[in-house]
Amino acid sequence: MAQIKITQVRSSIKRLQVQKRTLEALGLRGIGKEVTHEATPSILGMVDKVKHLVSVTEA
Repeated sequence: MAQIKITQVRSSIKRLQVQKRTLEALGLRGIGKEVTHEATPSILGMVDKVKHLVSVTEA
């Protein structure tokens, strides 16, 4: 599987609780933090739910 790098670029303040939990489940805890994950369907679905808060690049 391909690796993707996910970086949080916007704040989770004033966001829905579901979106905050999704960011936390991805391992993102603040603006500028980045994590690397496998590009599985479940991870890609989570990224799609918070795509307005993160940026995604190939790792």
